[in-house]
Amino acid sequence: MQLRDLLTRAAERLTAAGVPSPEPDARLLLEHTLNLDRTALLLRGGEEVAPEAEARVWARIERRAARIPLQHLLGEVEWGGVRLKSDARALVPRPETEWLLHLASQELGPPSRPRVLDVGTGTGALALGLKAAFAHAEVTASDLSADALSLARENAALNGLDVTFVQADLLAGLDGPFDLIVSNPPYLPSADRETADPEVRHDPDLALYAGPDGLDLARPLAAEAAARLTPGGTLWLELDPRNAPALAAELRGAGWATEVHADLTGRERFVRAWRAE
Repeated sequence: MQLRDLLTRAAERLTAAGVPSPEPDARLLLEHTLNLDRTALLLRGGEEVAPEAEARVWARIERRAARIPLQHLLGEVEWGGVRLKSDARALVPRPETEWLLHLASQELGPPSRPRVLDVGTGTGALALGLKAAFAHAEVTASDLSADALSLARENAALNGLDVTFVQADLLAGLDGPFDLIVSNPPYLPSADRETADPEVRHDPDLALYAGPDGLDLARPLAAEAAARLTPGGTLWLELDPRNAPALAAELRGAGWATEVHADLTGRERFVRAWRAE
């Protein structure tokens, strides 16, 4: 089979399986499996694919048709200026969290060596993205999951970045003070488990669901952060757009000043909070 025909048939298979982005996924899987870049895939479309190579492609296409996340099949993703291994040990890094990285980065002016904490680091995405952009920052990352921390440490080594990783339940045992605390905590209401996309079911439940309204972790996280921030320090949270405004209102009632920021699709997803006293 010619390369272009294999690409067409692979995309058709993913379309039939209900994959949300069949053509891009098929292209990326062909490129990855056959060690081609996009230009080569275009220029060499008329070449015949060897049977053993075609079999390798179809094996990955069938796994994607079974709704295994694309990132798990590729093994690594480019995210926020760093390379991240992605597998079932932690939540797949989401594009919307890159905007949280951008927003939180704006806090990192003086002091000369700001102290940063990423709570619930997962793959290490936020911690490593911030360290890559601000080499002078002292970055700590925590997670309850030992599996997630093992993946985050691998990602730190992959990128040659010096981040301190701590197994902790939220901020337990982390004294600070920190100039910036960031977190993309579990934030989905538990009822969402029944209607989750098939890909989401490959993420650890521990990284996804947080009680009836999705705020069972964000609330105590904010309460603990209040005592760990330097004067003028800032807390940034990524939340479900259904509950971000509600948490911002709760925090205002608890003595915080807050702002709610939209993601790139206009949904109110991010909460910026600092102590108002």
